[in-house]
Amino acid sequence: MINLLLFPIILPFFFAIALLFFKEQVKVQRVLTLIGVIVSLGASLWLVKTVHTEGVQSVTLGSWPAPFGISMVSDMFSALLVTTTLVLTLFVVIYSFSSIGKERERFFYYPAMLFMVTGVNGAFTTGDIFNLFVFFEVLLIASYVLIGLGGEKKQLRESIKYILINVVSSAFFVITVAYLYSVVGTLNMADISVKIADIQQPGIVTVIAVLMLIVFGIKGSIFPLHFWLPNAYAAPPIPVLALFGALLTKVGVYAIMRTYTLFFVHDTAVTHEILMVLAILTVLIGCIGALAYFDLKQIIIYNIVIAVGVILYGAAQMNEPGVSGAVFYLIHDMLIKAALFLLIGIIIYVTGTSNLRKMGGLMKTHAPLGWVYLVAAFGLAGIPPLSGFVGKLLIVQGAFEAGNVWGAIIILASSLVVLLSVIRIFIYAFWGEIPATSYPKTSNQTYKRLMLPAVILVVLSIFYGVGTEWLMPFMTDATDVLLQPSIYIDAVLK
Repeated sequence: MINLLLFPIILPFFFAIALLFFKEQVKVQRVLTLIGVIVSLGASLWLVKTVHTEGVQSVTLGSWPAPFGISMVSDMFSALLVTTTLVLTLFVVIYSFSSIGKERERFFYYPAMLFMVTGVNGAFTTGDIFNLFVFFEVLLIASYVLIGLGGEKKQLRESIKYILINVVSSAFFVITVAYLYSVVGTLNMADISVKIADIQQPGIVTVIAVLMLIVFGIKGSIFPLHFWLPNAYAAPPIPVLALFGALLTKVGVYAIMRTYTLFFVHDTAVTHEILMVLAILTVLIGCIGALAYFDLKQIIIYNIVIAVGVILYGAAQMNEPGVSGAVFYLIHDMLIKAALFLLIGIIIYVTGTSNLRKMGGLMKTHAPLGWVYLVAAFGLAGIPPLSGFVGKLLIVQGAFEAGNVWGAIIILASSLVVLLSVIRIFIYAFWGEIPATSYPKTSNQTYKRLMLPAVILVVLSIFYGVGTEWLMPFMTDATDVLLQPSIYIDAVLK
């Protein structure tokens, strides 16, 4: 049992190390990366099944009893996120074969990707707050490589900003963890929860909760800490952008959801009220950005900001529909954002530009791309029965039950803005006439190879929406652990 929990972290790590020895052999790198991701995915699917049948799995390293050793914990929430991460990585890897370019592939692109996945999965699985910091650093260091890979002027400029902001936020993280340790005297997350309950969350702990929100808010890009995100994410090539957009902000969101349902639950009038207000402001600022730009990348990147706000608003309700909707919407958003980034990558490949004003008439030349994009766009906006609908419906239901009517109305209205922003891409790029300066010559073979992973991801997102009933037992398991911390605590502290 012990190893199963660690496989989705250890396997990508070992494969990443192995890849370092095949710098020049691109084909070997591709094959090894595919094998590594598929084997890890198999392990994570088995883990989901095990957690569903046997309950929360935990292991404390070094045969020390918890809370003294470092605990790794896999409940349904983290197991689902780990599995989704590996599914997305698999399709981004396949997409990369035809789009990232051999120069970047030779320059440790695949090892960096697998190291990043190691950090992401580790952050989702750790049961130790300091270890969460360690895994954050692992994924950030790998992302520094990926954001600057290729050395274009824009990439280097944005990577400097990105690194500076994350270094500051990491320092802030360590200071906050030190404050927390000085109050409760433990780093084990289950034990922290018990100790905070014992001392009834005094004012100092509420201050620490707000500091944590700032730390994870920078990583997850909550208003007003989202300022770095749009330009930083637009700089690297599309496969890297797809990974960043689908995974990195979600680790920050996960960390907020975990700490705000496990530790900081005794003074919700302050902590969760602040979270709710910031979530709504995040949605509003994302809506403004999504409508303001005529650049494909920026429109979808601002939609990441909107989704972060929607998920956290659901989590802040602290009732079953709200939290359940947040879990459902979080996984939906990872799938659909990855699919949309891959699709806009194809549009940029075909047209040679990411400026909407220079596009048009793609329906005449690339109709399948148009229809697949339209389905993904509807999924993002939450048109029933697609995957965005169920999560948002539950979040709105949770808000109404908690008496937060205005927030619910803003969340519903944001769906219209999301729909408008993505349909605008469809109208500009696919309707009308092909521009006078015609599109560059592209290879039909490459176009088909790029379409394959994008189409499969869109189909997966459709199944995720249509198969809601089948998935609900897993979502209920994930929600139960978040709303009843005792399940988590008992599993870890035995």
